[in-house]
Amino acid sequence: MSNKAIFFDRDDTLIKDTGYMYKVEDLEFFKDTFEVLKSFQARGYLIFIVTNQSGIGRGLYTEEDMHIFNNNMLSALLKQGIKIQDLVFCPHAPDDKCACRKPSPKLLNELCEKYDIDKNQSIMVGDKESDVEAGNNAGLQTFRIKNNNLIKLITP
Repeated sequence: MSNKAIFFDRDDTLIKDTGYMYKVEDLEFFKDTFEVLKSFQARGYLIFIVTNQSGIGRGLYTEEDMHIFNNNMLSALLKQGIKIQDLVFCPHAPDDKCACRKPSPKLLNELCEKYDIDKNQSIMVGDKESDVEAGNNAGLQTFRIKNNNLIKLITP
């Protein structure tokens, strides 16, 4: 039996983006992040984060810096009872022309295969056109949020 999943972009979707987020002291969730994630989790969705982290490829911070930041974020979510099934990232700069940077569906497709995800029951959410394109390219229902408002995604 296949699983249903929701894939979230990280910056300006789940957390506030002040630009190249890697400093733990800059970690700030939106007011509705926990409520939205708990709602999807309660409805049986596996929750994933798929993020482009070009700051690594641009030399602005290291992959280790990003892992420290992400581990703090995941720990804060877990304290709220929210389990993120997996977090994947593209470390490349846009000019690198890699295969994993959104809008490429590569990372989404790999997660779907690894976790037996039914794409027809699954969703991609992000704040940029590249997030929407990645979701569409992977065959997922997609949502582009505006004004950092996730709460509108909760359906009855």
